[in-house]
Amino acid sequence: MNKPDILTEIAAVTRRDLEKQKRLLPPETLASLCAAHHRAIRDFCGALKRPDRRSGTPKVIAELKKASPSSGVIRADFRPLELAPALEQAGAGALSVLTEPHYFQGAPATLSGVAKLVKIPLLRKDFIIDAYQIGQAWLWGADAVLLIAALLDQNELRALSRVAADHGLAVLGEAHTEAELERLLAVDEIRAVGVNCRDLRTFRTDWDGAARLLDLIPADKTAVAESGIAAAADLRRLPADAFLIGTTLMKADDPAAKLKELLS
Repeated sequence: MNKPDILTEIAAVTRRDLEKQKRLLPPETLASLCAAHHRAIRDFCGALKRPDRRSGTPKVIAELKKASPSSGVIRADFRPLELAPALEQAGAGALSVLTEPHYFQGAPATLSGVAKLVKIPLLRKDFIIDAYQIGQAWLWGADAVLLIAALLDQNELRALSRVAADHGLAVLGEAHTEAELERLLAVDEIRAVGVNCRDLRTFRTDWDGAARLLDLIPADKTAVAESGIAAAADLRRLPADAFLIGTTLMKADDPAAKLKELLS
């Protein structure tokens, strides 16, 4: 199964989950809960921007991820409420928290629990296809949401980005191709733009292709390199403000020590 196929499959499962979730908590009830709940929003893009994308200490979005479709269980002894403060202490600029339950073994409770423990911004990492999920993200304590260009048409990208902005949440848009990148850059509300460093045809890390796409991201956006980061040298290869690192950290015996090593 290739990447576009798995995205389509996950989106279908997500739609079925959303039908159940909306029956248990109708959208109007979710909206009322959001309206009644007051919380501070942490500056996701500001926490990750650096003056020069090719010099200085890079920023890292450390990802709390138990499993993935390609790797299966990555960290059997997954203790996110212990990992989150340790990664913050080790220098993470933000945390990415998986909430997708079937393929990544994520959970909303992880996001809401982590939100009470750290001060750095939190990204809800999931397959966002419905405005309802953005309300959930806000209620659970996220400061940003991921929108994947390959999953959404242009009208959906614009509409969901505006919903996120209405909630005060940042959007990290993810692109795999130049065409997808152009679509993300056409949406003003998308202030952080991520480039997946893996070639989706071969699943190999394509540093040159990623660098070319990252160079197309304007300076006023926050450029994020995603996937394949395994060593400190990888952080110096690419013109990015920040690097989203999950598997490398979660496979390490001591994720916080590994993060310090990558940042050294």
